Amino acid sequence: MPVSTKPSPPHLLLIAHPNSYRIAPYIKAANRMGVNVTVASEGKHSLISEIASGLHITFDQPRQTVATILQAHKQTPFSGILGSDDHTVELAAMVAELLQLPHNSPRAAFCSQRKDIARAELALSACPVPLHCLIDLQQPLQKQMAGLPWPCVIKPLNMSASRGVIRADNEAAFMAACQRIKPIIQENQHDFTRHHVLVEEYIDGVEIAFEGYLHNAQLHPITIFDKPEPLIGPFFEETIYVTPSRLEADLQAKILQRVQQACDAYGLTTGAVHAECRIDERDIWILEVASRTIGGDCARMLDNKNFSIEELAISLAIDAPIKAELPDQARGVMMIPIKEKGLLKRVEGLLAARDVPHIDQVEMIIPPGHEMIPLPEGNQYSGYIFASGQTPEQVTAAIKQAYAKLKFVTAPVFNIV
Repeated sequence: MPVSTKPSPPHLLLIAHPNSYRIAPYIKAANRMGVNVTVASEGKHSLISEIASGLHITFDQPRQTVATILQAHKQTPFSGILGSDDHTVELAAMVAELLQLPHNSPRAAFCSQRKDIARAELALSACPVPLHCLIDLQQPLQKQMAGLPWPCVIKPLNMSASRGVIRADNEAAFMAACQRIKPIIQENQHDFTRHHVLVEEYIDGVEIAFEGYLHNAQLHPITIFDKPEPLIGPFFEETIYVTPSRLEADLQAKILQRVQQACDAYGLTTGAVHAECRIDERDIWILEVASRTIGGDCARMLDNKNFSIEELAISLAIDAPIKAELPDQARGVMMIPIKEKGLLKRVEGLLAARDVPHIDQVEMIIPPGHEMIPLPEGNQYSGYIFASGQTPEQVTAAIKQAYAKLKFVTAPVFNIV
């Protein structure tokens, strides 16, 4: 009888950036499952104990990082490798492939977090994609605007949460948007992503988010989130997500088919899948397919006493998939947008917002004294409003009522030169 080489209990390597908000939910999920977890991250002197005592790596030195992880595996074998977010899924795939653990191909993982590569793969697979092209911000923009559709949307190649995404309705707005995006993308590691942006046709339609998972290349749905607030630009801040979806059953089935088609085009075969789509009278258009769970604390909408989305992701990484169990109520969340730049002094109306019927929680993330930066430059929300009820309509109304009671008191930010 062959002897299993898998450790008991299972041992997960979670690769995460030191400031990732996903670390704590994954550690909590692993503890509930009886899975040991090691965090691989930068930040030897981090105040987070799991990072300080974890595996110390350097993200801009991938070869050295891979060697460090392989050496750690020799000492205490890993049962699974998991990247916590867009910028770690490719590294996780590389290591898991070398260790012959459940994984997506590194190419597929890379594709899932690079918008230009993803668009090319979708087009090659006959998956509907908006008209699109690359713009080189180092070259004269006037020569690159010929034939652009109006309105269009300008996007950084590898940022999330709608950061840097701007709609332009004409040539003047396009020129202004490109100038505004330039400083935003300068933090990218690679020259190409610092100097190029994706431009694509604006799709005027309903937007939804799809949450599911792949096992043996087969896509399984968890839920579809409706976005009841219109996202028309010029910036595209996510606001309210509500589940279950009110879309017709046949349309939901078509969304599943379209996201499966996109996963096949990328080459994704395993793990969590979060997709964003626009739907108009012509088709279902893929905006993105990410090989990770839904971002932020929004995942808490799907929690119940027997299940969390992080537990599902861990179970797939260690090749012991569990069944998704959804709450039996309608649920929703608002990612509270930042409307204006300033130093946060206080938030008024919190008690009144929390007292609104069907509101479960109102949570602020940005503490007083910290700067609030709206889109397109910002990459944070000020907080979350969670609600549950009998119907999606009831949940949506409660969230809007609670949000209306909040007042953000800010002070100007003065830049000292």
